Order: sequence, then structure tokens, then C-alpha cells
Amino acid sequence: MAHVIVSNIVSLDGYYEGSTHGVMELPMDAAFDASNRERIESADTVLLGRSSYEFFGGYWPGIQHQPAVSADDPRRQMLNDDNRAISRRYDDVDILVVSDTLSLTDDSPWRDHTRVIPRKTVADALAAIDGECVTFGSRITWNGLLRQGLVDELHLMIGARVLGGGTPLFTHPADLELRDVHRFDDSDNIRLVYTPRP
Repeated sequence: MAHVIVSNIVSLDGYYEGSTHGVMELPMDAAFDASNRERIESADTVLLGRSSYEFFGGYWPGIQHQPAVSADDPRRQMLNDDNRAISRRYDDVDILVVSDTLSLTDDSPWRDHTRVIPRKTVADALAAIDGECVTFGSRITWNGLLRQGLVDELHLMIGARVLGGGTPLFTHPADLELRDVHRFDDSDNIRLVYTPRP
């Protein structure tokens, strides 16, 4: 059975994205990048919803191949060592995409190690794999898993920004137990690790 870890950033007032439906309104700093690298490098499988898969597939493949940039280039964080490592890891980690409608095509990113599974089969798919399974983004997908009791840990990066509105991170009530608090050097963000209460 997979050990399922949700890894997301959330605003201080509990939003997954701002009122313009843009996740880039959240403070995704170098600590966020380092935390995501740690998660994906320890994962055996990445689980994504369709929207996150399509967004990530348009973003991550090219990051590792970009030329080096100067320290004053506005793209310096996007092209830092952590993000280049994340880009490379997507090339070989097993990927599960939860979708009832997506069909992979010849030019789909990571096609040779990506499997699309219908929503109703997610529990069976997770039961059939071993190791750590991490999900990034994919709010609707992992909230469904949380409701079914299939999430083992939530690693929430609490961004030091109040958005004042947007899309809430959670779709339903949940009782959680705090397991760890991690502060990062040179960051106002913190990472909280929770486990769901039975």
C-alpha cells in the first residue's frame, strides 16, 4: 500500500490560490522549491489530477535544459538547482494521473512512465503500489483521498501572505494532528506536517 503524502502551499488565511485563480500569488520562495525537491526525490510515485498534470507537463520538462542565468536575472529562482533537479526527477519517477477523460498521446509528457487511472479505481491503484506517493497541486484529487481516509500525511507550506479570498485549500472538514513544524533560513514560510486523525 502506498504511503500518500500531500505537499501543497497555502496562504496564511487558508487559500490554495487567489481570487484570480492564480497559484503564483502565493509566496513560492527558495524554501518552497527545496521542500518540493526533497519530496519528489524521496517519492516512488507522483499522483496528479488532470489539471495539475497538464500544467506541470507544460512547465517542468524544459526547466532542466535552460541555460544558466545571471544572479540579477528575474528567472534565477525558476532556474535554480532545486527546480532543475525537480525537472530531472519528473523524467523517471512513476506518475499516476487521476482522470476519467484524459487519454495520453504520443507527445504527452513523461508518457513512458505515466498511467492514467479512473477516479473510481484510485484506492485500488494505491493499494497495488509500494513506497511513498506524493501529490502536488491536485486539490480536488487529494481532498477526495483525504475524505476516503487514503492520505497518510499533509506537508503544508504556510505562505507568509494573506490573500483575502480565493479558493480554499480544503473542500470539507478534517481533523488533523500536528507532527512537525519546520522553519527555513531566509524564509518567512513554514512547513507544517499533519497526519489525519482516525
